Amino acid sequence: MNNSRKKITVFSVINGLVFIIISLIILVPLWKILVDSFDLRTAYGMKMWPEEFGLDGYKHIFSNVTLYRPLLISVLTTISGTILALILTTMGAYVLIQWDMPGRTLFANLLLFTMIFNGGMIPTYLVLNGLHLTDTLWVVILYPALNVYNLVLMRNFFEGIPSSLFEAATLDGCSPMQTFIRVVLPMSKAALASIGLMFAVSYWNDYTHYRLYIRNSDLYNFQMKLRGMIMGSELPTVSGNATENTLKNAAVIVVIVPFMILYPCLQKYFVKGVNVGAVKE
Repeated sequence: MNNSRKKITVFSVINGLVFIIISLIILVPLWKILVDSFDLRTAYGMKMWPEEFGLDGYKHIFSNVTLYRPLLISVLTTISGTILALILTTMGAYVLIQWDMPGRTLFANLLLFTMIFNGGMIPTYLVLNGLHLTDTLWVVILYPALNVYNLVLMRNFFEGIPSSLFEAATLDGCSPMQTFIRVVLPMSKAALASIGLMFAVSYWNDYTHYRLYIRNSDLYNFQMKLRGMIMGSELPTVSGNATENTLKNAAVIVVIVPFMILYPCLQKYFVKGVNVGAVKE
C-alpha cells in the first residue's frame, strides 16, 4: 500500500518551489504590462486591475497609419519569410541526403564552414548593396531565409526516414521531386512545425537587419517602431482617452500575443521537433 503512494521528497518540494518562483518572475511583469495596456490613467507601480478600463490604446494602434503600417510589414515579412525559409531549408536538406550526388560531401562541408566563419558585417553590407537589396523589404526576407543550423537539423531528420520508403517510392515510379512531396514532407510535420516556428520568431522579432540594411523609415517593422516608442524618440500623437503609457504597453502586448497563441497550438509538434534528428534507427 505504501509502495503505491508517490513519495514526497525534499528534491520534489524544492523543485516545485523553484518553478513557482520562476513562473512568478515571468508572469508578474507580463501581468503588469497587460493591466497597464487597458488602464487609461498614467500610473506607476504594480496594479492588479486597471483603474479606468479602456481599449483606446489598442484602437490607436490599429487606426494610426504610423503604427499599423509597421505592424502590417511585420506580418508580411514574417509570413512570406517563413514560407520561403521552409522551402529553401527543406529542399536544401533533401539535396544533402542524396547519397549518390557528386560533390555532396563538399557542398555540405562548405555550408558547415559558414557556421564558423563569415564575411563580416561590412563585406555583407557591400554584397547586399551591390545586389540592390538594401532599402527594400527583400533584404529582410531573403537574407535570413537560409539558416545553416536549421538546414542541418532538417537534414538529420530526413536521414532518420527509413530508406525502404524511398526505395518503395522509386519502384512506384516517383521522381525525386514526387518522393519529396509525397513521402518526405508528410512525414516531417514535427520538423516543419518546430523549425518553421524558429524562423517565424526570428522574422517577427527582427531588429538588427532593419537597423543595418534599411534607411527608409517607411519600411521599418513594428519592432523598430516599438523601440522608438519605448525610447521616447518616435512616440506618435496620442488621441482619445489613451495615455502614452497605455499606448506603449498595448504595443508590447500586440508584439507578444501572436506567439503566445502559436506556441500552445504547435506544442505537440514542437516537443517532437526539439529532438529532430537526435535519434536514428
